[in-house]
Amino acid sequence: MLLVYTHKISPRLKYIFKHICSRILGVEVDFTTKIETFIAHDSLKMSYTKQQLANEFFIKSHDILFEQGLNDLDINIHDWENTKCFFFNGDKSAIPFDIFAASFYLLSRYEEYLPHVKDEFGRFTAEESLAYKHGFLKQPVVDIWAYKFKDALQTQFPEFKFPEKNYTIKPIIDVPSAYNFRLKGIIRTLGGMAKDLVRFRFKGLYLRIMVILGFMHDPFDTYKYIINRQKHTKFKFLFFFLIGDYSTYDKGINPNKKKFVSLIKHIADYCIVGLKASYFAVDDISILKKEKSRMEAILNISLKASRHSFSRLNLPNSYRNLIELEVKEDYTMGYIDQIGFRAGSCTPFLFYDLDYEVQTPLKVHSYHLLDYALLKTHSLLDKKKVLSEIIHEVKQVNGEFVTVFHNYTFGAERRWNGFKDLFNIILESANETNET
Repeated sequence: MLLVYTHKISPRLKYIFKHICSRILGVEVDFTTKIETFIAHDSLKMSYTKQQLANEFFIKSHDILFEQGLNDLDINIHDWENTKCFFFNGDKSAIPFDIFAASFYLLSRYEEYLPHVKDEFGRFTAEESLAYKHGFLKQPVVDIWAYKFKDALQTQFPEFKFPEKNYTIKPIIDVPSAYNFRLKGIIRTLGGMAKDLVRFRFKGLYLRIMVILGFMHDPFDTYKYIINRQKHTKFKFLFFFLIGDYSTYDKGINPNKKKFVSLIKHIADYCIVGLKASYFAVDDISILKKEKSRMEAILNISLKASRHSFSRLNLPNSYRNLIELEVKEDYTMGYIDQIGFRAGSCTPFLFYDLDYEVQTPLKVHSYHLLDYALLKTHSLLDKKKVLSEIIHEVKQVNGEFVTVFHNYTFGAERRWNGFKDLFNIILESANETNET
């Protein structure tokens, strides 16, 4: 166990030390404000305060972990060997930066509470983030810093054995509409046909008719392929089905259709199934509650995980609603058009509510790659290179690689050519780790 001496044990301090020490490094951590308790401890120990006590392992603390609410912070980014960091703390510390303060800033999403320009869907964009502006978005810096901290501790306490941690993957299959043409109802089907005619999309009209008549496969129906891939990996896929009401933004299948319900139940036999909350459910807890109840009625178990439509997040309210409805995990945090680490980490973390100054029970699994982000890279060879680079970053810190693909990504549409290969690279990356 690591004992931390500090001048004040605050909720922020406990939160971030437990994330870095327990969740990333696998070491239990405790805190004391009593010097005699600290001196008596005969294992891993460090001081985290303004002044070093003697010659112990010491990290000079930044004020952020002892503050409440939001403040105007002076942030200067510095190079640090193979990465970047901020909150420089001088030469007397065991490491040159207060990684706990910097990690708290990123994990709590401090910057998302500050004034910023949202996109047309009300989302915080990558371009507004510190990580994007300073070129460290594609590194899981919180985990990298944690391992630098571990190396420094190991030097001071060479006898201590840190537990081993393995690289893992969490493939997400997002299903905004289970089928492109099937189960859409007469009115929507006729409307779709009319659109095809008006826009001279005769090939689309032909395909629609052939699918409805049962002569061709629906292009969004890729479930046989996905289940087959699931059978070849020990890491469970997470399916998020949209079962909200039809709206301008959400054009899924009616959740009362028996064949749609059967599909969800069938997928749940092989994979974990969560709720893809509709566009309006993000801001309206009554809609979210209704959709949660619908999914629980289909699955006959309590809903464990959710993901918001359009990756919309409005902090802290979006997460407070999930907590109130006792949803345990969320997979919304990430950038739809940028590959990288929105919260700076590839280790799941508990949401810290900055308004209430409390660690919540909601576990956030930030995703690092959405299939659409790869469309910005044109050739398949370059896509594979980009994918390999991000996998390498996560493997370096034995993190959890979270990817979001859609059911239609594995269809025959031209722009998704080669994405089955990319998905297989992700699956194989975990098998390689476990074989070595």
